[in-house]
Amino acid sequence: MRPLVTTLLKGATLVELEPPVVERGDLRIDKGRIVARGTALEPLPNEETTDLSGRVVMPGLVSAHHHLHAGLLRGLVRAPGGFGAEQSVLERLEDALSLDDIQAAAAVGGLEGLCAGTTTVFNLHVSPRVVPGSLAKVAHGLNDTGIRGVLAYEISERAGAVSREEALEEVTAFISRARGRFRGAVGLSHLGATSNDTLTAVKAVAQGSGAMLLVNVAEDPREEAKSNEQFGAAPLARLLELGLVTERTVVSQGVHFSWPDLSELLARGAWMAHAARSNMNTQTGLATPSKFGVRATLATDVMSLDVLAEGQAASLRARDSGAPIDVLHFLANGHRLASAAFGMTMGPLREEAVADLVVLDYQPPTPLNAETLAAHVLHGMASQHVESVMVDGMWRLWKRKPLSVDAVELARHSREAASAVWSRLGG
Repeated sequence: MRPLVTTLLKGATLVELEPPVVERGDLRIDKGRIVARGTALEPLPNEETTDLSGRVVMPGLVSAHHHLHAGLLRGLVRAPGGFGAEQSVLERLEDALSLDDIQAAAAVGGLEGLCAGTTTVFNLHVSPRVVPGSLAKVAHGLNDTGIRGVLAYEISERAGAVSREEALEEVTAFISRARGRFRGAVGLSHLGATSNDTLTAVKAVAQGSGAMLLVNVAEDPREEAKSNEQFGAAPLARLLELGLVTERTVVSQGVHFSWPDLSELLARGAWMAHAARSNMNTQTGLATPSKFGVRATLATDVMSLDVLAEGQAASLRARDSGAPIDVLHFLANGHRLASAAFGMTMGPLREEAVADLVVLDYQPPTPLNAETLAAHVLHGMASQHVESVMVDGMWRLWKRKPLSVDAVELARHSREAASAVWSRLGG
């Protein structure tokens, strides 16, 4: 008997984001790709056929900027203090991480993302006490859940020159090894205290490898003043002067950019990642995502890896500020960014595209069509409706049950890691 080589999904309501498309149809999946789409595809011999009548199928979601290790802070009681206090506790967490902690956080965070329909995460990691091998631990944790990762290590000088050199070596080594569902990237942060020598070294790694550059900038309200005082120029001016802003650059946060700053970024084709929930949580200020341009996308940062929730928060906050955004455009740009990172087409439910799919048990209470799709995404669809998730043509979540990990065990390991880290923090 010939082994199963294809999967046929029958009768689903197929949803694409930009341009919006909502139509009933079938998809055939083979070797991780969509190979056929139609309204009456006939099963092949020995083909696995799944009836998805009454279900919505949409492309897997993408977070353009995240910190998986920050999940270990969930529930840690601390006095409210705004952005500075939140940044301080995050840095203390990073200084306290072990390699086992890193893997545990990545696994449980990745599973949470999978259950929310997230299939790709751009993750920026840092752990100054254990630099070598840290990205491999992130990859191991995510690999267990089945989702994709573009993994970067944050390069800065906050832990000294030795840590910076270790970080450059870690990034270079991981970029060269990353395969399959993983890609390496170069990370950059703390620009108020990062010298031009370090920026030049980052540029050499990024250009030499062709990897993406993930830059966290203009989130700290004190960053520009620090950079001007130490280096005689604002962070963005330094990045631009050194040629670090290109079409392969993902700029996250951008809360404190002026309109001229944004114009410079947009002119160079940078991706702009907006993290509304995190910005509100840290009280860093109100970004202007409506001015983030044609390459604007969504980031979950230190919050849950739930891109639908992020899109809803971002859209509602933008509307409340009087400058609404197109949530479908932001979501679709996540697919375009992931396509650029992996060199494959992601997002369209069309032939040759990667089969990263989310099946939702969403019974729309009003008509669902191209004109109403954005409203359903904003006011109806949620992680509670995610029933099954396919990544690279393989089911990773089936009827709300993870197929490759034990959710109870992952949560237990994460609690143990969090308890150990909290004790190192002194409480």
